[in-house]
Formats: sequence, structure tokens, C-alpha cells
Amino acid sequence: MTMSEDLHTDTPDPTASDPADETLAAEPAASPDVETFAAGSAAADTLPSTPSEDWRERWLRAEADLQNFRRRAVRDRDEAVRHAEDRLLLEVVSVLDDLERALAAQPAEAAEAGWTQGIVLTAQRAREVLARAGVEPIAAVGAPFDPAVHEAMLEVDAPEGIAPGAVAQEVQRGYRRGDRALRAARVVVARAPQDAE
Repeated sequence: MTMSEDLHTDTPDPTASDPADETLAAEPAASPDVETFAAGSAAADTLPSTPSEDWRERWLRAEADLQNFRRRAVRDRDEAVRHAEDRLLLEVVSVLDDLERALAAQPAEAAEAGWTQGIVLTAQRAREVLARAGVEPIAAVGAPFDPAVHEAMLEVDAPEGIAPGAVAQEVQRGYRRGDRALRAARVVVARAPQDAE
């Protein structure tokens, strides 16, 4: 055997197939678990893609909460101011009631007395204060009974000129402020006459 033959036998033939390569080709290459990958992808879709998006969503939520808090605070403050004003106006109304009762109880001969004129002027001044605050008397006698502004004290047969279901008499004057009752009017309500049996 010559040297060239010796070299030739030791050098592998590039065209010949190696049995070890066939063994490797027969075994499948290691692949990741497809189900685990799919589950991870689905979870990743529900999360923000970047941390900056997560912070942006949190910031938007916090901003919305702050706006809602501010609106609630303004509404609560306005409600507290309105409630305090209503309490004060009701005090003025009760003073006006006392003045009107004093005028109704005065004797006829005292109508021109100085103290009577003082009560009249004070009552007028109280009415002006209420009017400037948007308070006005509630229409009662002859008006249809409205439970939002009237409080029924009694029900009587309808007198002449008053329809059943309307207010027949005013027991205590009521006042409204805007579209709601500051104090409901206490009234007597007319009903259809009862037939005598």
C-alpha cells in the first residue's frame, strides 16, 4: 500500500453518508412546548405591552378619580351652603309669621298707632329680604292640591267656588325657593260633598 492510498483511506469521502449523521437526523430536534407558549402569548396580550403603557393607564385612572372627587366636593359644598341658607331663611320666615300674627291680633283702634306702623314696616322689610333671596309665597287657596308644596291638615266638603281636590283654606302660609318648597303650606283640602244617607 502506497502512501497516497493510505491517505486516501484515512480521508473520509465527502459524498459518502456517515452513519452517525443518520442517527442524528432520525431523532427530532428539541422544540418548546407549544401549549405553554400559546398560554403565555394569551396572557401577554391582556397585559400592557410596555411598562410605560401600564403607568399611563394608572395615571388616567387616577386623573379620572381626582376629577370625580372634585365634582363631588363642589356638589357637597354647594349643598351645604344651600342647606345653611335655607335654615337661615326659615328663621326669617318664622319671624315674619310672628309679625303677621301680631298684626292680625291688633285691635282696630290701634291700626294708626306708631307701634303698629313699626310692625307693618318690619314685616314688609322681612318680605323684601325673602324676595331678594328668591323666596316667594306658595299659592294655596283655590289651587289644586300638590303634595310637593302643600301639606294637608284636614279634608272638608268643597265650599262654593272651590273644586274638589283643590285647597279650601290656608292654615299656615308656605314658601318656595326656586322650584322646591322651603316650607310646605299647611292647608285644608276640599273633597266632593258626601251624600247624606
